[in-house]
Amino acid sequence: MAAVTYTKANWTAQADIQELAGGKYRGVVLISRDGRDTDDAEHTVEAASDSPEEALDEAKALAHRLLADREQ
Repeated sequence: MAAVTYTKANWTAQADIQELAGGKYRGVVLISRDGRDTDDAEHTVEAASDSPEEALDEAKALAHRLLADREQ
């Protein structure tokens, strides 16, 4: 499953998934400004998901929220 990238002004958020033990998945978002990692570059979705599709959907939602919180 491929990562999804979103941009807002000079911010980029990349939503992806991590496979966890026990067949669970977690959404992960890497955020950067002007192509450089920030101090809070990696964010994870709190709840584990049963499928990679569900985890990616959660990561996409988190990416949108993170970008919405960033100033332009």
